[in-house]
Amino acid sequence: MENRNRKTSMLVFSAIMIAIGTVLSLLKVDFIMGGGVTACAMLPLVIVSFRYGCKWGVFTAFVFSVLQCLLGLDNVQYATSVGMAIAIILLDYIVAYSVIGFAGIFAKKAKSFNTALISGIGLTFFARFICHFITGWFIWDALWPNEFGMMAPVYSLCYNGSYMLAEAIISSAVGIILFKKKPDLFQ
Repeated sequence: MENRNRKTSMLVFSAIMIAIGTVLSLLKVDFIMGGGVTACAMLPLVIVSFRYGCKWGVFTAFVFSVLQCLLGLDNVQYATSVGMAIAIILLDYIVAYSVIGFAGIFAKKAKSFNTALISGIGLTFFARFICHFITGWFIWDALWPNEFGMMAPVYSLCYNGSYMLAEAIISSAVGIILFKKKPDLFQ
């Protein structure tokens, strides 16, 4: 019976974190070259990964990615081929958000929580950035060449790198503050 209660607790906690992340993803500020910085929308996924491990974290992040894909489904309509549509769905949504579930990979290995959190966020947000960078370079630039006349990889780097770096810094800072105030949230 105890195992069933733990599973139920994990499901409820994860559902709440997905809901919080989804609401936070709607609170977005447009950033310098485009894209948007959210109010720590991915931090709830990081918390789940730290609390329950990477396997459960990836599952939770995958569910979040499906919701993000449904909310951003209008982006897929710009694809000019089935392959392009699949790449947008996978790289801009499913894979890009699911990798956040690996954030807890350093939870037990690092000497301090701050190191683990910053390393987990740094690694997984970088992986998400790579997904967006690839679609920015090969897909979005083909659909809408940038107005600055930059080469596609340079523009994709600037566009996606600027908001993802800001997102990582903000999420790390808020995560550290949150851990100081409520450490049991991550455990």
